[in-house]
Amino acid sequence: MDLREFFEFEKYGTDLKREVLAGITTFMTMAYIIFVNPQILSHAGMDFGAVMVATCISSAIATFIMGIYAKYPFALAPGMGLNAYFTYGVCLGMNIPWQTALGAVFISGVIFIILTLTKVRTWIFNVIPNAIKYGTAVGIGLFIAFIGLKTAGIIVPSKATFVTLGNIKSPEVLLAFFGILLTAVLVSRNVIGGILLGIIVTSLLGMILGISPFPKGLVSAPPSISPTLLQLDIKGALNLGLVTIVLTFLFVDMFDTLGTLSALASQAGYLDKLGKLPRVEKALMSDAIGTVTGSLLGTSTVTTYIESASGIAQGGRTGLVAVVVALLFLLALFFYPIVKAIPPYATASALVIVGALMIQAIRNIDFFDFTELIPAFITLITIPLTFSIANGLALGFISYAVIKLLSGRYKEVHWLVYVLALIFALRFLYLAD
Repeated sequence: MDLREFFEFEKYGTDLKREVLAGITTFMTMAYIIFVNPQILSHAGMDFGAVMVATCISSAIATFIMGIYAKYPFALAPGMGLNAYFTYGVCLGMNIPWQTALGAVFISGVIFIILTLTKVRTWIFNVIPNAIKYGTAVGIGLFIAFIGLKTAGIIVPSKATFVTLGNIKSPEVLLAFFGILLTAVLVSRNVIGGILLGIIVTSLLGMILGISPFPKGLVSAPPSISPTLLQLDIKGALNLGLVTIVLTFLFVDMFDTLGTLSALASQAGYLDKLGKLPRVEKALMSDAIGTVTGSLLGTSTVTTYIESASGIAQGGRTGLVAVVVALLFLLALFFYPIVKAIPPYATASALVIVGALMIQAIRNIDFFDFTELIPAFITLITIPLTFSIANGLALGFISYAVIKLLSGRYKEVHWLVYVLALIFALRFLYLAD
């Protein structure tokens, strides 16, 4: 097979060297998920090594499909925010076993596939109010950053004020602060793989100072994936009480994927004269298959990464970029000793910086229309304060429908929004019982 013809190098004005370098660049900017995802999901009781393998394999499969099937230079991996919701909102917050939570992810993935095949997914995205979309993105950013600060010990519980500043004299806290500042500088200076470098440098410093142990080796055979492979509980996830969880996985991934695809397509110049992305259904299907595959292997929702923009900025324009990223994820399987040795205070910087990047969506909220601003604010503030994306999303839908209705502007709201608001309201009533 001639790669140049298959990926249409001439059409996009690129070459093999440029595409490979773009793939390496994209991988470097998102490789932090290999360290962060297992740490987050392990808090739900999942095996660290198995999750690391599931993360790499599901990312590789989804990204490879994106490259070969959709032929776009977009990479996929377990989504930040959704992995936190999986652990802290569903498993720990609602005392739901991680196997059942994986079942909910699987169901949401199947729904993704159905909606994509019927082309309903884009329609749903278009009728959801921007206030909810952007409010959710900002809220998830705050949520992720909050978890990072909490994990690092920078924020601790307080009986008087609920939360307060931790012991800033603690070596771990000081290193976490160092990591956040270092990563911020690297990202602001546009250093390729800045987030990953921040994690590695902070970890090495902690090891040199004797705060954390050095890895027992550099490479090894991948750990067993059997503790999470096909362990999902689909029957348990079909319980009526988990409807809100499935809807949350569905909507958040939908907002994230379509928003990310639009941004990346615009940057790469893929949009047609009508502002639409050619082969968008194939790109969405790659994402949906990734989510289903990830749930079977043992990880939370897989989604398209905005970090793909780094490879596009390096000149990557074809699916070969994604293929290179997929191969690098498989190669990463053999560096488990390094992944295992990365301490939580080092990964806190990734959570805080990614959270900071996500709140940029706040500029898209209409601050001059209170019927848009207030529901957006309710959504974004209740996600971190209730430690649940589902709660914030539900309260956002309910407040949006009620405020528009009572303001006499009910015609501006699509009927689907009223239906969803009613479903979420009934869910709260169900929980109250």
